[in-house]
Amino acid sequence: MPAFNFKDSINLAAKLTPRRVWNGIKVLSSFYVSRILNKPIQWGYPVSISFEPTTSCNLRCPECPSGMRAFTRPTGMLEKDFFRKTIDDIYKELLYLIFYFQGEPYLNTGFLEMVKYASTKGIYTATSTNAHYLNDEAARKTVESGLDRLIISIDGTTQEVYKAYRVGGNLQKVIEGARNIVKWKKELKSNTPFVFFQFLVVKPNEHQVEEIKKLAKEVGVDEVRFKTAQIYDYENDPNQLIPENDKYSRYKKLADGTYAPKNKLANHCWKLWQGNVITWDGLVVPCCFDKDATHQLGNLKTQSFKEVWHNANYKQFRASLMKSRKNIDICANCSEGVSVWK
Repeated sequence: MPAFNFKDSINLAAKLTPRRVWNGIKVLSSFYVSRILNKPIQWGYPVSISFEPTTSCNLRCPECPSGMRAFTRPTGMLEKDFFRKTIDDIYKELLYLIFYFQGEPYLNTGFLEMVKYASTKGIYTATSTNAHYLNDEAARKTVESGLDRLIISIDGTTQEVYKAYRVGGNLQKVIEGARNIVKWKKELKSNTPFVFFQFLVVKPNEHQVEEIKKLAKEVGVDEVRFKTAQIYDYENDPNQLIPENDKYSRYKKLADGTYAPKNKLANHCWKLWQGNVITWDGLVVPCCFDKDATHQLGNLKTQSFKEVWHNANYKQFRASLMKSRKNIDICANCSEGVSVWK
């Protein structure tokens, strides 16, 4: 299915304001100026951010720190008052807000209230869920919240295959949750959220790629998108997750049987100029690959967002990335943020 959806794109474009457009121009310009001068220049503020509702999760996915309960940082819930304060500081420039980093967003009981607050500020809102908590009431409230995009992780079309990666999960709950959303969109005559199945392609499920397209059509979601898996120990792949189909793998198999990333790591990354991640307890980190928040660029409990965005820590991190990306641990196993901007 196509990666571009006309209605969803029009909805996103409707969130643009002169101030957000001008901010985007400044951010994009500073990114290219930085590459030309080979030193970090940062104009404007983020076009998008990710805000973490919680680190808690009901599943135990093998390549997920939240699922494996392997965090070194504490588990907790994003507080509504702190969220509102942060959004009030940056919403005039901010276009896109992702309510996700680690964990299952619907475990935070105030999650949909925060979505609604961001929606009233004219921000495009999105989240990713394993859909186990999308009962009829939650689905109705989700549609009413103004959420613009709902990503439903569904990595199998049969329970046996689904649970191979989504350990502890129930496929029928996922399908039922998706049907609930589709139902309430129709009943409330709402064009949002744009709903798509995200299928993480791994070895146990790669034979079901065509089947997930059929299931999506049957359930009535808007689209299916396929995602390649990040494998932490990719050289040896101990969990046997790297798919045989090269199209769906971030890694290539070497002559000795080990794996290596396909893409060469260029010393730049668009993500470091246009967005970042905020943990549930206010830590600002570079991107979604810093799952343990080891590269803390600021703390919103002691500083404003705009102070953090231009502080010395940020400048140093961008400079280090431009000098040698492969020497930054979270960047060494990352294929994102560069492909569009080579």
